[in-house]
Order: sequence, then C-alpha cells, then structure tokens
Amino acid sequence: MATRLDQDAQQASVAFGQRLRELRNRQGLSQDALAHATDIHPTAIGRMERGSREPRLTTILRLARGLGVEPGELLDGLAGKSGDGKAS
Repeated sequence: MATRLDQDAQQASVAFGQRLRELRNRQGLSQDALAHATDIHPTAIGRMERGSREPRLTTILRLARGLGVEPGELLDGLAGKSGDGKAS
C-alpha cells in the first residue's frame, strides 16, 4: 500500500519539486533566472526540485511570485498523489 504524501515528508518534497520544475519549465525559466527573480539561491532551487529540501511557506510565496502563479498552483495535484507517484 502506498503512503499518502501528507504522511511522508520525503515523498511530498519530491512531488513538490517535480511540480516546481514543471512550472519553471513552462515559464521557460532556468534555475538561475528563477533564483534572480525570487532572491533564492540557485542551489536551493535545485535542491527543492530534487526533493532534498523542504521549502518554508515564505519560500513558496516567493517562488509563486517569481513564476507568476498563485501559491496554490505550486501545490495543485499534490494532495491527490500517493507516495508511489501515481494519483490516488
């Protein structure tokens, strides 16, 4: 049985990172360009995208501003994913 994301911080971080990368690529931004727009170090953005860093709320708000999206868009679809990466 797969673990729900709200019960597995590592899987939640990975799912968030995939969503962040998807939105960044959709905007045609490099990690460096997003870093410049958000004043977040590019290494930190890379770590978030790989799921090895869990962002704070203020970081999510800065990322959303830099991507030109509402903060909730960074979380859209994550709650419906299971820890195996499949929608539940």
